[in-house]
Amino acid sequence: MNTALPTSIDDTAARLLALDYVPERALATTVFLALRLQRPLFLEGEPGTGKTEIAKTLAAMLGRPLIRLQCHEGLDLAGAAYEWNYARQMLEIRLGEAEGSTRGQLSQELFSDRFLIRRALLQAIDPAQPVPPVLLIDELDRADEPFEAFLLEVLSDFQITIPEFGTVKAKEPPIVVLTSNRTREIHDAVKRRCLYHWVGFPDAQREAEILSRRVPGAPQKLAAEIVDFVQRLRKIELYKLPGIAETIEWTRALMELDALVLDPETINHTLGVLLKYQDDIAKVQGSEATRLLEQMRHESEARV
Repeated sequence: MNTALPTSIDDTAARLLALDYVPERALATTVFLALRLQRPLFLEGEPGTGKTEIAKTLAAMLGRPLIRLQCHEGLDLAGAAYEWNYARQMLEIRLGEAEGSTRGQLSQELFSDRFLIRRALLQAIDPAQPVPPVLLIDELDRADEPFEAFLLEVLSDFQITIPEFGTVKAKEPPIVVLTSNRTREIHDAVKRRCLYHWVGFPDAQREAEILSRRVPGAPQKLAAEIVDFVQRLRKIELYKLPGIAETIEWTRALMELDALVLDPETINHTLGVLLKYQDDIAKVQGSEATRLLEQMRHESEARV
């Protein structure tokens, strides 16, 4: 395995493609620059467009461990970076008192390395790491806005200052990938420290290539119809448009049903794989699905 950083944009794209991640040229360029400049990579876009997958692919491509911080409401420093093992500290205090240790000795010992619990951020910059990992800060928009302030020191200097312990700084910067589904705006202070890329829905050609790599056993005609149908579906005003992840899952589901081509009944019965909101399913189910399918067939016949 070639664990060295890519030497060019073409090399980046080729190595991602070798792991079945099909990047557009602009994304390959941004990834290449983030790796070479040692800057965090901030990926924003609709859910299911491959933002999380790029971090997983980079870890596999470079032979590095992946450390994932899944953001959520209420996430704080203790959940994301570090906390002290209070139970062990209390036990140490009792033992120290029984042995006649002074307050100064206890204080020095209590805030030592053996009582420090490392969470994702601290693990990623731990100088003891043999290889700088890939740090994925996933769905940052799900965390509360104040949490972003915790990230600034990590993103700028790849270090964390712990008041009782000191500053922990990475020997070599980890590869940092942040993602957001844009349910809220991320603060400019975070974005300024990163290279930014918007990950949109793929066009038909790229989606077909992704599908051929992710579901290689799919019948060619079925795969072509699935891509065509999903591309048309994304032009309808829906609450949640299907991403490439849903396209892949729908293809696998249709294969389990031994489908060779799309038909209205199969579409109606499996829309729950493709769409995740009842209002969207109700809008597409029935006449709208039939209309899209007839439109596809009519245009296909016209091209022939």
